Amino acid sequence: MRKYGLAVAGICVLLLAGTACGDTKANGSGGQSTPGASTSQSSTPGASSTPGTSTTPSNSPAASIAVVPAKGATSVQPDKPVTVTSTGGKLTAITLKDDNGDKVTGNFNADKTQWTSADLLMPGATYTLSGSAEGTDGATVPVSSSFKTLKANRTLKSAIAPLNNDTVGVGYPVQIYWTNPVKDRAAVEKRLSVKTSVPVDGTWHWVNSTQVNYRPKNYWPVGTKVTVKVDLQGVNAGNNTWGVSNRTVDFTIGKSVVSHVDVKKHVMTVTINGKLARTIPITAGKDGFTTRSGVKLIMEKFTTKRMDAATVGIKPGDPNYYNIPDVKWAQRVTSSGEFIHGAPWSAGSQGSANVSHGCVGMSLNDAQWYFGQTLVGDPVTVTGTSRTMEPGNGWTDWNTTWAAYKSGSALS
Repeated sequence: MRKYGLAVAGICVLLLAGTACGDTKANGSGGQSTPGASTSQSSTPGASSTPGTSTTPSNSPAASIAVVPAKGATSVQPDKPVTVTSTGGKLTAITLKDDNGDKVTGNFNADKTQWTSADLLMPGATYTLSGSAEGTDGATVPVSSSFKTLKANRTLKSAIAPLNNDTVGVGYPVQIYWTNPVKDRAAVEKRLSVKTSVPVDGTWHWVNSTQVNYRPKNYWPVGTKVTVKVDLQGVNAGNNTWGVSNRTVDFTIGKSVVSHVDVKKHVMTVTINGKLARTIPITAGKDGFTTRSGVKLIMEKFTTKRMDAATVGIKPGDPNYYNIPDVKWAQRVTSSGEFIHGAPWSAGSQGSANVSHGCVGMSLNDAQWYFGQTLVGDPVTVTGTSRTMEPGNGWTDWNTTWAAYKSGSALS
């Protein structure tokens, strides 16, 4: 019998329960005949739990190769590794590419008898494997295979704040918004990472199934460089929802601007990098429009902002209605419409009485100075009222104790 330098046999990975590889049944058993698969049979359609038997005689010095998943397999799970294993020889080169030509990274073991993919795969894609192996008889034989991953019912992508290359305030929480609900939060959270240029103790916290945030135990250290990685591709988020993209965002923490508004004393103090920088007379919300107490973060900044009471349900004709087209130096601190801004119309009450509709008002000079000091994400702590911040009314991460915040991690 003529001896071959190498015989290649493939096997399939286990597929999703109840998912068939194709239309054909073999021998009436309900199994699937998969092109390029080993002669070993499995009760799972299109799958084989053990490498196929080499056709090389047992006394041959040639190698035997097993590939998982098998050639021609369909509905391969993206989160399962691809392996190429050589018995009686060694692998010399292995390349795995998707249908866009992008390579999947992988690693050989110490004696190069096995190669294992390191990256998760893209759902709904075709992958092509190529390479070579060398048998103990010295012959080199090409290795080739191809397979398809399963198609996702829903895909998972992310939107991340801060944006790449932003410089933000010391209170800014990382916020990730998902395009579809996440059922398996732990599986997704394992693929999230935050790296910092200085040691920072932080944690993820799931706001709901479509949003997860990250904040440190204390405010970010000044000047910290932060890298957020979201490696979603091939992650099973549950309910046949699969991640399809990887993202990296880098941002920097600016100087520390921490403010405190005392509503009862009608004053705001501003501390910059740990030193008191200015004490500002203010007016806050009057009866019926009480300013909320709690830790707020600056969310948006406008040199000029139209403020129309209709946006908060006050209609024209109501004594409390207002529509001011050019409010200067306005900085949003709640989703519901509280701002810190210049308010020349209340100059006589600043420092002595609360006459606003919930905003913190100050002189134009003080407002302009304050606007020039702050970054989005700078914290403003308000005290002196019985009305408190509602969860989710802005960026409210700092109104939760550290222990409670940590408990919101799926991996806690």
